[in-house]
Amino acid sequence: MILLDSVSKQYSGDSSPALDSVSLHIEPNEFVFLVGKSGAGKSTLMKMITKEEVPDSGKIIIGGIDLDYVKKRHIPGYRRRLGVVFQDFKLLPRRTVYENVAFALEIAGMSGKDIRKTVPKVLDLVDLGDQAKKFPDQLSGGQQQRVSIARSVARQPKILIADEPTANLDKLTTEEIIGLLKKINDFGTTILVTTHNENIVNNLQKRVITLKDGKIINDQKNNGIYKLDEKPAPARVMQTPGHALRQRRRVI
Repeated sequence: MILLDSVSKQYSGDSSPALDSVSLHIEPNEFVFLVGKSGAGKSTLMKMITKEEVPDSGKIIIGGIDLDYVKKRHIPGYRRRLGVVFQDFKLLPRRTVYENVAFALEIAGMSGKDIRKTVPKVLDLVDLGDQAKKFPDQLSGGQQQRVSIARSVARQPKILIADEPTANLDKLTTEEIIGLLKKINDFGTTILVTTHNENIVNNLQKRVITLKDGKIINDQKNNGIYKLDEKPAPARVMQTPGHALRQRRRVI
C-alpha cells in the first residue's frame, strides 16, 4: 500500500539529509504511528507521500502508483486519492460544516445527487450530523478536527494520512479523535499518523516507526510503544566459518 525504497532527501543549505535512505512497507489496513523528535524527518516523509516534495533518490509507490511517473499536472488528481488530516484543520471559514465536506466531493467530480447522499452519512460517522449548518468558528477544536476527518474520508480513500491530528486538543478530545481514526481503520482504511503524544501511541499499541536524524531506527510491527532513541537489539546468529564476515557485510 505504501512503499518507500531507499528514499533520501536533502534540502539546500542543510548540512545533513532530512531523509537518509529510508525504506519501509506499510500493508493495506495497517494502523501505523510515525514518531520522532522535531527535525527527525517525519514531515518530510509525509510530504514525499503526498508529493509535496520529491526525493533526491529512491523509489516511492503509493497504492500501486509509482510517484516517479505522476506528472505535475496529475498531482491534484493523485492527492484526491488520499485522505489528509492536518493539525490546523484547514477548513473553509465561510462555508458550513456540510459545505466543507460537500466542497471536497465537488472537486472530486461527484454529482450533486451523490453529494447529497454522501455528506449526511459521513457527518453521522464523525458524530456531527446535528452540526451540519454551523460554521467552523462555531465549533470546538475537536469538532473542527472531526469535520476535517469527514472531509478527508468522504471520498473513501484507501489511505488516510494524519499529521499531528491531536496537537491542539485536550486529553479527552484527543482520545475521541484517535478512537474515530481507529474506527475508520476498522472499516479497511490504511492509517498513518505522526504524533508526539506518547499516551495515545502506548494505549493503542499498533505498529510504531521511529525516525531519528532522517533514518528509521526502530520499527515495532506489533504492540508498539513510544520510543525515540532506543535501537532494536541486533539479531543473534549462529555462525559458521566464513559466515561472520558475510553477515557483517549484510548488516553494513
